[in-house]
Order: sequence, then C-alpha cells, then structure tokens
Amino acid sequence: MSLERKDEHDHKGWMKEKDLTPVESTFLTTLIWLDKRLRIVDYLELMETLYYRVNLQMPKSHTEQYNLDNKFWYWYPLYTLGLFSTLAYVVAAISGALLGFYYSPATTGDPSTAYNSIEFIMTELQFGFMLRSIHRWSAQVMVAAVFLHMLRVYFTGAYKEPRELNWLLGIILISLTMVFGYTGYLLPWDQLAYWAGQIGVEMALSIPLIGEWAAQLLFGGFSLSQATLQRMYIIHVFLLPFVVTTLIAIHIGIVWVQGIAEPH
Repeated sequence: MSLERKDEHDHKGWMKEKDLTPVESTFLTTLIWLDKRLRIVDYLELMETLYYRVNLQMPKSHTEQYNLDNKFWYWYPLYTLGLFSTLAYVVAAISGALLGFYYSPATTGDPSTAYNSIEFIMTELQFGFMLRSIHRWSAQVMVAAVFLHMLRVYFTGAYKEPRELNWLLGIILISLTMVFGYTGYLLPWDQLAYWAGQIGVEMALSIPLIGEWAAQLLFGGFSLSQATLQRMYIIHVFLLPFVVTTLIAIHIGIVWVQGIAEPH
C-alpha cells in the first residue's frame, strides 16, 4: 500500500492529453509545483476577481476606437524614440564595460592616472579610438532620443491618466540620464572635465542650507581632487547602471501592460 498522497486533479495526466509546446509545458509544470506549495493559483484568482470588480479596464486607444491599423503607429518615427533610447543605452553600456578593462581612475593622490589611461586607449590600444567614440556617440544619441521621447509624450498627451506613473518614471530616467552624462564627462580628467567639475562644485555650493554638505558628498570637498574623480567613477560605473537598468525594465514593462499611447 502506497503512502503517497493521491493527486486529486491528476495534473500530469491532464498535461499528457494536451498538445503542449516545451515552453507551455515548462510554465505549467512550474506553476503546478508552486501552487502545491504556496497556493499561488488561489492568489492569482483573487487578484483577477479584484481586477474585474473594480473595473480597472484600460481605456481604448485611438486605433481601437476607430479600428485603425496598429502597425502604423508602432513604426511611426516619433513612436520609436523609446526604442532608440534603449538601444543607445545598451550600446553605451556594452562599450563602457569594454572601456572599463583599460580605464583606471586615480588609485593614489594623483588623478592624472585617469587621463593617462584615456590617452592609452585613444593612441595605443587597438580599436581604442573607435571604442571610445562609439561609447561617446551612443551616450549623446541616448540623451537626444530621451529628450525627444519626452517631448513626444508631452505633446501627444500620453502622460495623462492612466499613464501618470510612467510619465513620472520617465522624468526620473531623463534626470538620471543627465547625471550619467555628467559623471562620464568628468572621467577623462582633461581640461573640459576639470572645469565642468568646478562648475558642478559651485552649483552644489549654491544650494540653500545643504550646499556645503552636498559638495562634500558628491565632490569630496570644495575643490576638485582625487576624491572627486573616485566619486564620479563609482556613481557612473557601479551605481547608475543598476538603478537605470531596473527603472528602464519597469518603464518598458508598464508600456507592455498598458499598450502604446497613440495620439488622440
């Protein structure tokens, strides 16, 4: 006599009767495994019931109301700016990761180490000039595409209900894009970077009440030093990529759930 508890629903037998693809079979097997342990299906049904009770239905888009061809809007140039921004970010991230193998911020009190590593990349490293150019131009394309993307969203009214959350998330993303550009601008530690950093220090000091604290935190003091370069490197390489990648994933996920906001 077997002590194994009988499967009341015989999920395995039901799955064998169905003509399932490997992806569907894997998904259902995982769902059944989780449901036996965490009753996940019960919670999914509860969420579905709540969803329909409060009638949280997305309003029909322009193309749905007038039975137009959705593909037109998906390929309309202004509606691919979000895609351009994402592709530029991916290119910048990959090229930046490759540059990280050769770039070195100051490890001592002399920040000229950063400039020397950039000079090595540009003059001695094979394809180094091209690699840095790709990184720089992809960053510039990303800034331009994100800015135009925000303008398109504003002038087509795509920020209105029920897309307010994604609009606010977009504002955060364009702000972080500016921070990305500024911190990367300082990493070569040349004359342009030095004076841009000095302007940043003065701007931080001009903040009422917390100006000195902000300058100490972001720039390591009231004048540029090795600590400034170290902070910019940490923000640009270790902090922003993880934050921005996460927010972009959430941003795209919301667009996927809500659909493209066509002009009305």
